[in-house]
Amino acid sequence: MKVVLLQDVKGQGKKDDIVNVSDGYARNFLFPRKLAAEADKKVLNDIKNKEAAKARRIELEKAAARETAEKLQSLLVKIPIQSGADGKLYGSVTTKDIAEALLAQHGVEVDRRKIVLDNPIKAYGTYTVDIKLYPEIAGKLNVLVCG
Repeated sequence: MKVVLLQDVKGQGKKDDIVNVSDGYARNFLFPRKLAAEADKKVLNDIKNKEAAKARRIELEKAAARETAEKLQSLLVKIPIQSGADGKLYGSVTTKDIAEALLAQHGVEVDRRKIVLDNPIKAYGTYTVDIKLYPEIAGKLNVLVCG
């Protein structure tokens, strides 16, 4: 009997997989526990629609990430910070500071965890920072640390 798994079932498969199981296993174990449903046309069509919707959502997210990456390329974020007499900064510029300045100055919201800094910025100057917007899409942002 062909069934569609509604939840992960150990030894059978993951959710939304179509598996072939014995009639007794399906009737006595999977169906009463609501772990599976019989694989008829309606259920198969629902799964197909869910997969299409998921693919469409992923495509829209990728397009938005590409658009944001292009937008970030041309932006310059200025972060004013105080320094000591020797030119060293009090503290450092972190990803949180960059994300807040980007939102305040240009209205672009980026999660601070997506900003990649190898080391915290501890001196004045211009830096190029990578921002991972999607698994295979990254953007570059220019950051100016000034006094």
